[in-house]
Amino acid sequence: MHDLELTEEQRMIRDLARDFARAEVAPNAQAWAKAGWIDDQSVAQMGELGLLGMIVPERWGGSYVDYVAYALAVEEISAGDGALGALMSVHSSVGCAPILKYGSTEQQD
Repeated sequence: MHDLELTEEQRMIRDLARDFARAEVAPNAQAWAKAGWIDDQSVAQMGELGLLGMIVPERWGGSYVDYVAYALAVEEISAGDGALGALMSVHSSVGCAPILKYGSTEQQD
């Protein structure tokens, strides 16, 4: 039988993303949607918090967490703003993952 409880790290990451989404993302989401853009400062803050590059190994500047923690973080950011959650997901899953899996050493470095 599999243990379905979240690990301490997964809970911490979920809570970090939730707190950021509630404090910084959700209050601005409607204004961003009307303006048709996402605030660069918020994206930069996500990077500083380790919410970008979550599936990237630390040696390349990522935070390298498991996919459950990554999914929880994307879910929480998406609850604040779907567009920012999509940006976060695409950054890792479409931008980083193929390079990590199929990229040459030069591309990975």
